[in-house]
Amino acid sequence: MAKGYAARWPGSPGKNAWMVAAVIILTAQGVVAQKVRVEEELEAYPTESVDLRCEFVDGGSLTKLTQVSWIWEPVDGQRDNIAVFHPTYGQSFPNMAFKDRVIFLHKELRIPSIRINNLRMSDAGRYTCEYATYPSGNEQGTTTLIMLAKPKNSARAVTVQAGSRSVAVARCEAADGKPAATIQWLSSVGGNHSTTISNGSDGTVTVRSEYRLVPTAADNGREVICRVEQRTQDRPWTEVLRLSVEYPPTVTIEGYDNNWYVGRSDAVLFCQAKANPEPTTITWTTASGSLPDTVVVEHNKLMVRKVDDAVNTTFTCEVKNKHGASRQTLTTFVIEEKREPVEEPQTGAVVGGILGTLILIGAVIAIVFLIRKYQQNTEGPPKHKPPPPVKAGSSTEMLNKPSEPPTATETVPLSPGEVYYEPTGGEPVTVTNTHQRRTNTNVCTHMQTQCF
Repeated sequence: MAKGYAARWPGSPGKNAWMVAAVIILTAQGVVAQKVRVEEELEAYPTESVDLRCEFVDGGSLTKLTQVSWIWEPVDGQRDNIAVFHPTYGQSFPNMAFKDRVIFLHKELRIPSIRINNLRMSDAGRYTCEYATYPSGNEQGTTTLIMLAKPKNSARAVTVQAGSRSVAVARCEAADGKPAATIQWLSSVGGNHSTTISNGSDGTVTVRSEYRLVPTAADNGREVICRVEQRTQDRPWTEVLRLSVEYPPTVTIEGYDNNWYVGRSDAVLFCQAKANPEPTTITWTTASGSLPDTVVVEHNKLMVRKVDDAVNTTFTCEVKNKHGASRQTLTTFVIEEKREPVEEPQTGAVVGGILGTLILIGAVIAIVFLIRKYQQNTEGPPKHKPPPPVKAGSSTEMLNKPSEPPTATETVPLSPGEVYYEPTGGEPVTVTNTHQRRTNTNVCTHMQTQCF
């Protein structure tokens, strides 16, 4: 390899020799560095254990091993020995933070692997397995230990009051994780979120997120989802939250059918209220203040035991909760006789009949259109060329006329020897006796027949 490298390098022979020597030295250092075999990187979790493997690869040389040490270099701190093994003097654990948590897996100088129990987040860092050898000096290999921590995830809805300002309605937290988690919000409510990150003294990270919006009564009970993703989780963590928005009551009165006739015994009114929290009181009153004797109230229901003129009045229902009060009024009218319900036509049947009629009319129109179009296509112009026109009075015209004699119409007394014909078009023509004889002669000659 060195010879090939030198052959490709331009320059003087002396310079090439120096370059070959440098390559040999670097190669030798690489071979030496590989004498200590370790793992480059390991991941572990708090309270668990991790094995840091180390092995000296001799490669057939006569290197003498004197001692091996494990040196820990924290992420932010100074290097410090945590474990030492000497073939004569035995084991030593000089760092008190690891004293009862580190053990050698093999009592052999060539395989000084160690195990660290009850891991802490602060144990993250670089661990170097370093040999003291003769005659080459120290040999070492380094493993990076990455401490991971699963976050403690939690989420909750925040009870708020409906208003006009943006407030936090839900909170989500991924605490003491490493690496830092990512928090997302899934919702159709239309709010926004803010996130903060704080670092712990042991290297963990806490991520907090708030979901904010301008709360209204319609937002109460709607859902938002907190979603947490982090490297140590097999799948995203999710929590469904129902928003809690408090608001004063809104009131409606239901049940009145405009048919409170004298003597009726099943007349009922209902006071319906929407509120958060639930209403604390529901009160029925009339325009005069007190309720008639024929009226009974059960919570939100007002029942009339017997309708009379006393309930021909205006009823008021008032509802209260801790955020305020709301009321609704309804005026009832007492009639003498019961109104019989008028049967309303079945809307579905009417609509169906109309649609059916329209479909039938459309079908008839389509059929008529197709028939007329067919007739127009079949009654087109003649497909043969008509004969050319001829002059009147010629022999050809006489031959082309039909065999039946023309019809003569007598309009005025004719002179001796004159004949009158009614042509198919134009004005009547009078033919003289001389002209008639000339025409007959031409026809007889053409037909080669005897004329009389």
